[in-house]
Amino acid sequence: MSEKNNTKKNKDFSSKEITEILDILEEMFPEAECELNHSNTFELLVAVVLSAQTTDKSVNKVTPALFEKYPDAAALAEANPIEVGEMIRTIGMYKTKSKNIVNLAKELCGKHDGKVPDNYDDLVALPGVGRKTANVVLSVGFGQQRIAVDTHVFRVTNRIGLCDEKDVLKTELALMEVLPEERWSRAHHSLIFLGRYCCDARKPKCDECMISEYCRYVRENK
Repeated sequence: MSEKNNTKKNKDFSSKEITEILDILEEMFPEAECELNHSNTFELLVAVVLSAQTTDKSVNKVTPALFEKYPDAAALAEANPIEVGEMIRTIGMYKTKSKNIVNLAKELCGKHDGKVPDNYDDLVALPGVGRKTANVVLSVGFGQQRIAVDTHVFRVTNRIGLCDEKDVLKTELALMEVLPEERWSRAHHSLIFLGRYCCDARKPKCDECMISEYCRYVRENK
């Protein structure tokens, strides 16, 4: 809780306006959900680790063959990282990621009976797993209310005015302060879709955006 108290309170919007923004975003993107293909929490965890600094589409192209050959932690734990790297070489940082997911699988087998843990501390202790990855797995895989801040969420929330922070961690903590907890996970997906399909980094489609009347960026650039 002490971390949260170090973030700035939102001054742009009332609680009612924030609720309205979230409602509109859900209307804009009713299909918003995790776009990484997976069939269980193990596949989800590996896919999220692989998605760092690359697109979900790129990850989805390599994971079918990867999961067919290594369907669980036990199988991946016995894999040669070089061979794994060859299977995922089309995505960014494939050499580092191949080592991470093999070592991650070994940790799962050695400490968690081959199962993905359902708590934050155990997840971030795994190779290649940071705060964002842990939050995605807890949200998507275990149904917990979490806000995972990727580049899209960081950009759009600070651009809109939902927060005013300079780094990812402070953005996450600020959003936890201003967004209703029961809507964290849904808001996370809506905000990702907003950043991915409307609020582009260089050329935001403000004329098409249904929350433009609320947006600080639009107000400041009229």
